[in-house]
Amino acid sequence: MARIRSAVAGLAFVTLWGCGGGRQANYELVIAGGRVMDPESRLDEVKHVGIRGGRIEAISNAPLQGTRVLDASNHVVAPGFIDLHEHGQVEQSYAMMVRDGVTSAFELEVGTADVAGWYGAREGGQIVNYGVSVGHIPVRMKVLGDPSRGLLPSGVGGSGGATDAQVAAMEGLLREGVAQGAVAMGFGTAYTPGAPMSEVERMFRVAAAAGVSAHIHLRGGLAGLKETMAAAKDAGAPLHVVHVNSSAGDELEGFLDAIQAARAAGQDVTTEAYPYGAGMTEIQSALFDDWNTWPDERFAQHQLVSTGERLTRDTFAQARKAGGTVIMHTRSEAQTRAAIASPLSMIASDGFIENGRGHPRSSGTYAKVLGKYVREERVISLMEALRRMTLEPARRLEHRVPAMAGKGRLKVGADADITIFDPATVIDHATYEDGTIPSAGIPYVVVGGEVVVDGGKITAARPGRAIRAARK
Repeated sequence: MARIRSAVAGLAFVTLWGCGGGRQANYELVIAGGRVMDPESRLDEVKHVGIRGGRIEAISNAPLQGTRVLDASNHVVAPGFIDLHEHGQVEQSYAMMVRDGVTSAFELEVGTADVAGWYGAREGGQIVNYGVSVGHIPVRMKVLGDPSRGLLPSGVGGSGGATDAQVAAMEGLLREGVAQGAVAMGFGTAYTPGAPMSEVERMFRVAAAAGVSAHIHLRGGLAGLKETMAAAKDAGAPLHVVHVNSSAGDELEGFLDAIQAARAAGQDVTTEAYPYGAGMTEIQSALFDDWNTWPDERFAQHQLVSTGERLTRDTFAQARKAGGTVIMHTRSEAQTRAAIASPLSMIASDGFIENGRGHPRSSGTYAKVLGKYVREERVISLMEALRRMTLEPARRLEHRVPAMAGKGRLKVGADADITIFDPATVIDHATYEDGTIPSAGIPYVVVGGEVVVDGGKITAARPGRAIRAARK
């Protein structure tokens, strides 16, 4: 673990050289002697980083003077990780994800029907930066009057058809959310089987007109991917396919090939993956509407989050009636590894914790990639992993939210959102039975120039701010 050294402000000044050189300064925070890695410039050298006013002001070959100095010897100093797919937008989840190196977390797949209210509920500062999409799922639930009290529809909002007037009402609510500063538009056709692709394409056209990316949990396997990409192309909407490992399943190679072909043809399509073989969702969602037709052995693939038990036909029926979340153990390690190996896949957690229980991806996604797939198995290089955790997520959003150009990079002028980790020890520890065990090997995390993880512990600082598009 990196050592903490304190320095008293004003005792001395040193001349700065390197990226921020040419003047003398005393910094609020200095990160000293770490392996500074920036995926944009490909910088990978031992440097000293000076921070003031929430920004990186110097990256120097020479030591710097600071009010506080963090000794990052033998550690990597990287841009803070940007999670484009995190449902747990509350204090409990923020406290877990930040110890996994996340400095900005976005709820973009499901999103919200009330963008202004969502941001208003988080005013005053959080542990990490935060942002949200306006979502077709919650908007559809609102317009059709779905009875669900959860994140996903459990009735007509998912399975019901909509009249033309209702579709028009959805379009209006999506436009309203965009005007309130939503950073993207969320979709989940797997959870809204009642919505034909013609309805979805109308929503894509709203996204295209607003210049926002459409983040979608799609349905229908490879055929569904191709149908969805065709609709997005016709509408002119940028498309982001969430958790390609989960959506593709056995068709992963075909999924990745189709996305690559679309990109080569000039279409704006991106994707993401998380490093676990099991998914998780609400048991009352439309994803399980056909559960009565399953063979008996299939139920054992499902694990009830509230108790950790594997289910049977009878206990699944009871849980379906009661509600809650369920983990689905349906993919192989080879599928997970292939998704992480693909250069197309950004890293995103799809995390969610409720009442202290959830999926290990909520706490361990980034540490698992760095520890298992970078260090232990050498599936991808360290710089490549950082590119997909930082720079690419920032680029996905910066057209809509110019402030994202200051994130995902470690350079002079960038926001001081920084993760410091030990490449020799970083690893996840959360399990399917306890998703709240923190990752190891990430002693310091800085958000907006303030230390929010100090020696692996959460501090009292709450510098996280809203990441939001301009309001109209």
